[in-house]
Amino acid sequence: MDFVDLLKKRRMVRRFKTDPVPRESLERIARAAKRAPSAGFSQGQRLVIVTDPAIMARVAQGADEDDYADIGYYRWVSQCGAQFVPCVSERLYHERYQQPDKLEEGKELTWPVPYWWMDIGCTVMLIILAAIDEGLACGFAGPFPHPKGMNLIRSTLRIPEHFTPVGIMPIGYPLPDTPSPSLKRGAVKPEDFVRWNAW
Repeated sequence: MDFVDLLKKRRMVRRFKTDPVPRESLERIARAAKRAPSAGFSQGQRLVIVTDPAIMARVAQGADEDDYADIGYYRWVSQCGAQFVPCVSERLYHERYQQPDKLEEGKELTWPVPYWWMDIGCTVMLIILAAIDEGLACGFAGPFPHPKGMNLIRSTLRIPEHFTPVGIMPIGYPLPDTPSPSLKRGAVKPEDFVRWNAW
């Protein structure tokens, strides 16, 4: 698909068919996500791909899906073809930047920005675009509203302690969906979004 067309199709979808997504499609999406940048080639991003409906339902509980369903929302976190759970390890970044080729005056740099969050954000964006390129749709649920939800997701998926799951990405074939009320805010004007040469 042409890149401009791909971007035009980019949106958060919150209603899916429950048809399984072919494993080959999920593997292609994962390969695309692995192309995301990482500071110093720290490679601190990981994915958990969930296709078992029982596990997907439990993961959705960690995002408080039951509470949202009680007030009329569709169960879009569990009712989908698959879930991607992107995770990142801050520890792997510190370990990488304590290696000889990354030391500054014999010590790890002082991080001006927590680049592990930027890198996992790039990973998330590649998952979204790769899903669209596969003829699928994607949503994002997160962050988890309370420690209990995070702990449930960690234990269900057996995520190592030094990795942080940043959200749940339901993926599947889209159903007609109600646009988000947030869209009523309108988009930022191009001239407010971009500054040339200085602010």
